[in-house]
Amino acid sequence: MKITITKLRWSLAIALCFIFCAGSLSAEPLELKSPNGELKISIELKDKISYNISYGQDELLKNCSLQLDLQNESLGMNPKLQSKKVFTINETLKPTIPFKNATVKNNCNVLLLNFENNFSIEFRAYNDGVAYRFITRKKGEAIVLNEDFGIQFPTTYLSHLSFTGSFRSPYEHPYSHVKTTDYKENDRMTVLPVLLETDKQYKILISEADLLDYPCMFLKSTGNNGMKSAFPKYPLEFGDDGDRSLKITKEADYIAKTSGTRSFPWRFFVITKEDKQLVENDMVFKLSRPNVLGDISWVKPGQVSWDWWNATFSPYGVDFKSGINTATYKYYVDFASKFGIPYIILDEGWSKTTRDPFNANPDLNLPELIQYAKEKNVKLILWLSWLTVENNFDLFKKYSEWGISGVKIDFMNRSDQWMVNYYERVAKEAAKYKMFVDFHGAFKPAGMERAYPNILSQEGVLGLEQGGNCKPDNSIFLPFIRNAVGPMDFTPGAMINMQPEVYQAARPNNAGVGTRVNQLSMFVIFESGLQMLADNPTLYYRERECTDFITSVPVTWDETKVLYAKVGEAVVVAKRKGDKWFFGGMTNSQNRTIELSFDFLPQGKEFTLTSFEDGINADRQALDYKKKTISINSNTKLTIKMERNGGWAGSLK
Repeated sequence: MKITITKLRWSLAIALCFIFCAGSLSAEPLELKSPNGELKISIELKDKISYNISYGQDELLKNCSLQLDLQNESLGMNPKLQSKKVFTINETLKPTIPFKNATVKNNCNVLLLNFENNFSIEFRAYNDGVAYRFITRKKGEAIVLNEDFGIQFPTTYLSHLSFTGSFRSPYEHPYSHVKTTDYKENDRMTVLPVLLETDKQYKILISEADLLDYPCMFLKSTGNNGMKSAFPKYPLEFGDDGDRSLKITKEADYIAKTSGTRSFPWRFFVITKEDKQLVENDMVFKLSRPNVLGDISWVKPGQVSWDWWNATFSPYGVDFKSGINTATYKYYVDFASKFGIPYIILDEGWSKTTRDPFNANPDLNLPELIQYAKEKNVKLILWLSWLTVENNFDLFKKYSEWGISGVKIDFMNRSDQWMVNYYERVAKEAAKYKMFVDFHGAFKPAGMERAYPNILSQEGVLGLEQGGNCKPDNSIFLPFIRNAVGPMDFTPGAMINMQPEVYQAARPNNAGVGTRVNQLSMFVIFESGLQMLADNPTLYYRERECTDFITSVPVTWDETKVLYAKVGEAVVVAKRKGDKWFFGGMTNSQNRTIELSFDFLPQGKEFTLTSFEDGINADRQALDYKKKTISINSNTKLTIKMERNGGWAGSLK
């Protein structure tokens, strides 16, 4: 009996010790700081997991919540911490497709929290932001009912939001600029990314990374100076909805059915007091999984001559009847060949019907065009609706046999788990046949383009194809928000330019709002692995010196520096490819004068700067510009002036 009592007492002591130790482990303060010590995440484990984010002494986000609701349990509810691990990542990465820089410094401190019930939460603190993700180790499948991402603001912030009325979205809505205390619970939700401006001049960019086999996250108001997540449900049944879409007729009660052992998408915040860091950031790349395709030397980013915006039938002063026909596309090929543009795209109308991806319209001899383009060292890209691709998934093999280099896939307009998986299936299948993809009608990039580098661009932006609705007052936010998370198919290059109050344009004589130089600057500022020249080749021939500049601009870069940045007002960037620098600046509807320093150039050397600036009358006649050539060095201070809705562009030898 004594032995039994002793054993019971010993067992009880061990149990009490375990409970005490586990309680102590959960109760102890959990903090993670950035390598420079400025940014801090403070984590609290009670009935739920909450965290605060501060910069120095300034609290930026408070009482933020996170939770992953599975079918039979809620990960994060009454958490029991088993262990924690703190370590540092300090490495240099080399992007396979360098949209910004040939090398990326990945330096952060990591806190890995391991909980009972086979899940972990990983936090990372960078000098320019913080991130977290769930990691699960469950057997079989996991059914995710919901994910809680909740953030609270200590004071009123200004939010820059792209509202959408439903989960079916073209992701092309203009930015709305709303005080967080005015954002009501019954207001529309917003797509990511979202940008916040605090009362102390901090900027917080919110988005997600490493998004695979999971739906995109949306945000909506909590109604109490905060935001919370919203996710589209998994679609179960579909109905007919025309030639380029399907209607969802039945949804599941869950948002994802996925592997029980996996890492979930990162939720991240780029945080800075320097607006230029938003433009320069590589957060999505750093957080996303590396290339899974192996050798991708066959992926060739480049510029594209595009037909849709200028209506294909717009060439004039020619000796053929222009239209969606062989002669017109040969004209595009000749134009591309003359200016060293590697691709032309055949947009909607090239095929006999939008449902038939294998037969061209009767006016187009596609085999003849492919051969003609090959002789001119130009390759073809074909437009397709996503539904046509889904119904003809063998087209990648066939197109590869034809000699087609890539596809532009359009009108997905959804981001539920099924559709996110569709993107991945397409990228995989295209890669089998060494083809690249441009996703139009798409959500924003969220890391899939790093895993699958044959995804060269995605739309998800109010771009030039929107004509008069595409205004510089909205486009100036793109380097700080949408383009800050990945490549963007904006389709710049308008050679007819108008100020907004006199704008009147339509295909075949489409026009861009803003000045000519505003358009030129986009080729340097905006990042895209397929950068389209949207206008009519006839106009590019006529505007030769502008075309020479545009077609000299690379689409991948060795180095990116921001020389001036003010969210919503203006940006000036310098980008290097090899030993050549390119410059792009743009402003909103206000003119402004900016002094630039070239102290990043090698000392003791003279350079020739060829620049394009807004003409003296560009504030009224947006076509007006002036080309200049001057000598500069590392000591030069150059004052540039941009007229309203204007820009500045140049290159350095």
